[in-house]
Amino acid sequence: MADNEQKAMQLMAEAEKKLSSSKGFFGSLFGGSSKVEEAVECYQRAANMFKMAKKWGAAGNAFCEAASLHAKAGNKHDAATNYVDAANCFKKSDPNEAVNSLLKAIEIYTDMGRFTMAAKHHQSIAELYETEAVDLDRAVQHYEQAADYFKGEESNSSANKCMLKVAQYAAQLENYDKAIQIYEQVASSSLESSLLKYSCKEYFFRAALCHLCVDVLNAQHALEHYQELYPAFQDSREYKLLKVLIDHMEEQNVDGFTEAVKDYDSISRLDQWYTTILLRIKKQVNDNPDLR
Repeated sequence: MADNEQKAMQLMAEAEKKLSSSKGFFGSLFGGSSKVEEAVECYQRAANMFKMAKKWGAAGNAFCEAASLHAKAGNKHDAATNYVDAANCFKKSDPNEAVNSLLKAIEIYTDMGRFTMAAKHHQSIAELYETEAVDLDRAVQHYEQAADYFKGEESNSSANKCMLKVAQYAAQLENYDKAIQIYEQVASSSLESSLLKYSCKEYFFRAALCHLCVDVLNAQHALEHYQELYPAFQDSREYKLLKVLIDHMEEQNVDGFTEAVKDYDSISRLDQWYTTILLRIKKQVNDNPDLR
């Protein structure tokens, strides 16, 4: 490991030497640009040596040096590729640096009109904000930007995936109207596809639960509307659970509410998101003496 790190340090020093010799008067006369190309190669080799030594930060920095030289020489594609390489290294040591490198790559890709690539990297940034550098607001921003670029390139299923993430976090952040709008929109577009139609019940279920966080009456109207759009929805366990929950909410029956959720969960496991939203709805039943 130490051996690889040492070789990497030597290559970094070699790259800097080549760069300084390319800048002098004689350097520019005698193949300054080839010296820059050699320096790029040294930085890339150094980065790979650092990777082998598991020195992720140093590897990321070396890739950034190579990317910066590519960009100056007008090799946009190579510059973007090296920034992405740098980000992959930084992900293991410094998520914020990974985000910075990906943003530089995105800038180059959008300038080149490569919007699908830009969208994928916005998605990667959103994932970093979900898991490593937790910041849900920023995650939402990047998922929205990714969806925007995907839509522009007619990649609708990728756009929908990103928008569903936006809805999930919007609901968690108590921005229910936004979540409802997205779930309904994705459900409507899924209804047009015989392959995706089956997913609609999940989106309508999520939208209805968001409605319940705001207002019971609205939730009832929404349920009727979803049933008209997708008649098969009323035969689903999700629809039946929603009907029972609304009844218990109107009767102020907290125990019945809890029991209905437990019964549903014993057959179809409810994940963290559902649990959080259902607890908020249950809290309303406890807090509000009259929900009607």
